[in-house]
Amino acid sequence: MADTSNDITVLNSLIKTLNDSINGYQESAKDIGNQRLASLFQDRAMERQQVVTQLQAEVGRLGGDPSSSGSLLGGAHQVFLDMKSAITGKDDQAILNEVQRGEEYLRDKFDTALAETDLSSSTRSVLQQAAQSVRQGADSVRQFNTAM
Repeated sequence: MADTSNDITVLNSLIKTLNDSINGYQESAKDIGNQRLASLFQDRAMERQQVVTQLQAEVGRLGGDPSSSGSLLGGAHQVFLDMKSAITGKDDQAILNEVQRGEEYLRDKFDTALAETDLSSSTRSVLQQAAQSVRQGADSVRQFNTAM
């Protein structure tokens, strides 16, 4: 049987970051005054949950234990987002800028994972689908931010 430990590690790392993204979107949707943005954030949180489910299924298929929590870095990012939100009076533009920064981080993390040369073809295929979804999410936030 092939060693799947690297695939599982990569997938679980992305799951943790996606969980951070879900939490960030949910919190941002609560804090933002613009209802179109709140709706976009809620939609993105649901879409990210679907991606998490796909990656968790792949971890399980590989014989691993899928992560179900966020990362420590994500927790720190959430604290920063909360602090910035409190300081700026929950300014919609400041929240949107933070969300966009998180999206760029997530996109880069997926690009790094896809650059790994020793992923199995099935894991690479799952990651490519997930990365496409992440890129679309990042693009929609960037487009909204540009229009504001």
